[in-house]
Amino acid sequence: MFIRCGEQLADGKSLTMHHHWVSMDKISEHMPVAVMASEDQRFLLHHGFDFGAIQNAAKHNLRGGSKIHGGSTISQQTAKNVFLWPGRSWVRKGFEVYFTFLIETLWSKQRIMEVYLNSIEMGDGIYGVDAVAEYHFHKNAKDLFRGECALIAATLPNPRRFDSSNPSAYMRKRKRRIEREMKFIPVFPEEGEDVDPKTVVGGAYRGK
Repeated sequence: MFIRCGEQLADGKSLTMHHHWVSMDKISEHMPVAVMASEDQRFLLHHGFDFGAIQNAAKHNLRGGSKIHGGSTISQQTAKNVFLWPGRSWVRKGFEVYFTFLIETLWSKQRIMEVYLNSIEMGDGIYGVDAVAEYHFHKNAKDLFRGECALIAATLPNPRRFDSSNPSAYMRKRKRRIEREMKFIPVFPEEGEDVDPKTVVGGAYRGK
């Protein structure tokens, strides 16, 4: 967040940063499900790295897909948001792997999700779900509806370009896809609970 503020000043822009930290019990139950549907459907099953998603992204990119796919998990994105600097390099990637392994070892899935939802950029200068809920929907994160959570998740490929308060046709299409995928994602477990993949059918949890 602070690095992003420095970038704004370096670009000659006025400093803007909206951020409120809230605990998981103050976030809509639909929000973690929406970001899993959008970003990392196997978040509750893997240990930091989704090698199937990485392989699929590599195949897509080698085929010359119109859009580059990354394959980063929520755990990897959390490590990058909290511990690393912007940019791309092998050194940075090495640190990303290290910190991803570290947080998966030391933190629960609930803690990783809480940090992710509070640190990720969800609009230009807007960090965290409570800030975007207030700034774009004039409510607290706890009061977000299912469709609003899906719309926020639809911005995550490029939150500085896509605006959840004024969604484009592309964003509305992504929102509908995310809402369909949310049907196959289990309710996010509370601290101390384990997910039971048998409570859902289809999607990444089929046959688990």
